[in-house]
Amino acid sequence: MLAITVGLDGSPESLAAADWAAREAVQREAPLRLLHAVASPGSSYTPFPGIPAPDAIAAQRDWAAHLLRETESRLREGHTGLRITTQQAEEQAVPALLAGAEDTELLVLGSRGLGAVAGFLVGSVAHAVVARSERPVVLVRAGEHATDEHLPDVTGAAASNTPYRDVVLGLDLEEPGDAVLAFAFETAAGRAAGLRVVHGWNPAAVYGHAAAQDSELDAELAEEKRLGLRDLLRPWRDKFPGVEVRAQTVIGSAGRHLVHASRDASLVVVGRKERHASVGGRIGPVAHAVLQHASAPVAVVPHD
Repeated sequence: MLAITVGLDGSPESLAAADWAAREAVQREAPLRLLHAVASPGSSYTPFPGIPAPDAIAAQRDWAAHLLRETESRLREGHTGLRITTQQAEEQAVPALLAGAEDTELLVLGSRGLGAVAGFLVGSVAHAVVARSERPVVLVRAGEHATDEHLPDVTGAAASNTPYRDVVLGLDLEEPGDAVLAFAFETAAGRAAGLRVVHGWNPAAVYGHAAAQDSELDAELAEEKRLGLRDLLRPWRDKFPGVEVRAQTVIGSAGRHLVHASRDASLVVVGRKERHASVGGRIGPVAHAVLQHASAPVAVVPHD
């Protein structure tokens, strides 16, 4: 069984990511690895500002060891029986996290919140890792709690022992990616949660931006997209009969609709097309929009 790895830097968002990763490891019956790497140049989080470099390096190592011990102890108290290992990497954060992701089921990172506005502010480290990782990466914002993943109880109060909220999947009909579909269906099945699938499309992109609007053609295209989504999902519905699937095609970029759906989601899943080039990977516009504004954790799944 591959471990779930979480990157720790001591920031509130990374501690929230560790909590999320521990819950996910319990749910998947997987071990958990806590990984600390030296902060990259320009990182916004520095535990020892103003300390001379040699002393800062030693202090950083001691502080990191303490952080790993404290986090491991806290998670063990909250999750009896969870297998936890720790690792302190000497590399810079991005290569260390990418290396840690290679032999892991899932990499979990914290992402800075946008203050009063729900959502993420993806830092340079998280952005670089998401764009280049060959394994799924989940981003968790500070303040994320177990109760946020679950429906409220009968009184309307937050609870962690009620059914999970839906998993929401943003799906591209042209390049859906089996890895993305498998991740979304497996996650929904493991949580006994519903799966809401959203596909966004633009009529103008089909018959040209300069063409006059044709409501009849729009209706035909909408039906074509609906049937295409239905046919694409059919084998996955058959493979996961216990997952209740709600599929919808929406006009416009899926990003805005996914952000809206994230308000009632336990997790949002989006794909990232792998590009094997010397310039490295990139995050597509839908994934970027979701990462910037979603109010639930976001899983970015690379696919061919």
